[in-house]
Amino acid sequence: MTASTPHLLSISGIVLLLGSIAVWWLPSPQLGDTNPIYDPLDELCIVAPAHPYDPAGGLALHEPRPIPADARCPVCGMFPSRFPAWAGQVIFSDGAAHFFDSPVNLLVFLRAPERYSNYTREDIVASYVNDVASSTWTDARTAHYVHGSNALGPMREGNLPTFAQHEAAERFARERGGVVLALPEVSAEILNSLVISVHHHHD
Repeated sequence: MTASTPHLLSISGIVLLLGSIAVWWLPSPQLGDTNPIYDPLDELCIVAPAHPYDPAGGLALHEPRPIPADARCPVCGMFPSRFPAWAGQVIFSDGAAHFFDSPVNLLVFLRAPERYSNYTREDIVASYVNDVASSTWTDARTAHYVHGSNALGPMREGNLPTFAQHEAAERFARERGGVVLALPEVSAEILNSLVISVHHHHD
């Protein structure tokens, strides 16, 4: 080790710190983005706990609720509150909730909840996605999903914008491309082609 080594190490530490701060302030993608900035934080894989039901919140046990700022998507580890236009949530029988940064990750979770959570499929009583047209929660089971549009989701990949009304979904597809699918038509092959995090391993 030379005399200059400690100096070089301190410089490296400063560079890493500044890089982390810069990444934190990168803008989040919106439905209109066609060339978003790549965010290395997207590659993190963090298993997140469910948020317990809070009776003081004034909502019924199984109602959709606002996304907590500290909520992390259990599939990819991202912060859904940064991507409200894409968000989803699952409510369990005890009122606890998981929040998702995109409809794709919500649907990936529904295929195998035990992989990402301490809850099972039998514990799930409701699932919601954001209605792009009204920015309100809508039932994920009856929502309409647009596949193949030019709207890029939080993973900087193609995604599934969701709508409560079929007409609104069709209008979006005419303007942005893609086809409208009902939930049973969103196959495992479609999900695997859309989401990067589906290939991550959660142990």
